[in-house]
Amino acid sequence: MDWKPDRKSKTPIYKQLAMFIENGIADGTFPPDKPLPSERGLAKKFYINRSTVVAAYDELESNGIVERNRGSGTMVSKDIWGMAKRRIPSWSRYIEAGSFLPNLPVTQRIHKELAETKLINMASGELSQDLFPLTSLREISSNRSFIGTLGYDHPQGNEILRKTLADHVRKFRDIESSASSILITSGAQQALHLVVQCLLKPGESVAIEDPSYHYSLPIFKSAGVKTYYLKTGNDGVNPDDIIALYKKHRIKMIFLNPIFQNPTGTLLPENKRRKILELSSEYGIPVVEDDPYSLTSFTGEKMKTLKSLDRNGNVLYISSLTKIVASGLRIGWIIGPRSVIERLSDAKQQVDFGHGSYSQWIANDFIESADFESHLNSLTKQLEQRRNQIVSSLDHFLKDQVEFSTPQGGIHLWCRIKKEHNENYLLEESIKRGVIYVPGTTMGSEKGFVRFTFGREKEENIHEGIKRFADALRSI
Repeated sequence: MDWKPDRKSKTPIYKQLAMFIENGIADGTFPPDKPLPSERGLAKKFYINRSTVVAAYDELESNGIVERNRGSGTMVSKDIWGMAKRRIPSWSRYIEAGSFLPNLPVTQRIHKELAETKLINMASGELSQDLFPLTSLREISSNRSFIGTLGYDHPQGNEILRKTLADHVRKFRDIESSASSILITSGAQQALHLVVQCLLKPGESVAIEDPSYHYSLPIFKSAGVKTYYLKTGNDGVNPDDIIALYKKHRIKMIFLNPIFQNPTGTLLPENKRRKILELSSEYGIPVVEDDPYSLTSFTGEKMKTLKSLDRNGNVLYISSLTKIVASGLRIGWIIGPRSVIERLSDAKQQVDFGHGSYSQWIANDFIESADFESHLNSLTKQLEQRRNQIVSSLDHFLKDQVEFSTPQGGIHLWCRIKKEHNENYLLEESIKRGVIYVPGTTMGSEKGFVRFTFGREKEENIHEGIKRFADALRSI
């Protein structure tokens, strides 16, 4: 058995061993009429734990490749070839071979815990249901006639909704657009996927903020795109860093969330926004602006997006109703040059044949209604109250142990823990106490931070959640 585990590989050793044994069964190294090597024997031969061998055999057994019997050891399955010489595929190998990468393990862990356990949720980047305009949406769906089509709609999305969105961004965000320059997407996430997959080539370089939501996304690696970081300070990124990255790496695109950024909550000053647009024009680098939060300003100030300041068509603008209406509607959009929108809509049509008619109809009627603006005003006030609560709770329970800037909009607070700690231990201790959040290294390169979302829980739960987090921090 000329094999040894690759301890530098990202593939777990038990999976490496399972693959080695499966290949040995296929090529005759391990004949079907003799027992396979014992768990103890394999552990001793390859200098690995016996539990690793047990895990490898467990996987092979679950795939129908081996049979395990007390007293007689582990054998090649009698039914492995079947009457027609059919075999069960090695699904684990297919899972690992796919080019579309999975979420980070910590992200998967958070999703699993939230699905299976009742926790105070300060991790999910969405609004709580009590902030959804449920009464208005129910009225639209029950009392108004559906006038859309039940067949495939326009590749860019329903034309009526696109016209409504053009009016919406003109009124609320000072963006001049038209229906032909808008693509309806399944939230902002799909919009980002389409941009990366359709407009960039493997090996090309892009700039993203550090920390940022984009940092946690595997879409760049899946597409073979290299990411370089723009450090995000108290007032956002430094435009001069863009010049340095362009000269060194010839970046092809810049991804920014300039208004109440996720996760830091920072607001990029207008002079910096204008400077970035100047650099975009000077070097010919397009900017992808992700804008989920600009309508949630707690000061009431109307935020000027990069797209509203863009006079040359350099900005691809992404937004959605997820953070201001309801995540389940799955309504997002991209605004950009018509040729780009047509390219992206062609790709979207290949994936899902266009967006669902009913959600577009409900979104259109709600945006057009008088309820929309009153909902925004109510939402902003309630989010401000929750922001005030998390700031108060952090000061009460962790006054000298944390540092943070108070966000003026959005739904996130970025918090530095002064105490040196193991990030995984702190998360596990917090989960044991019934609260969950996002560890900072999933969203940035620096250690010692956490992201608390205050839009997902009511004030009393926010207060209790910070108390439980403080207890967890003291315990490690």
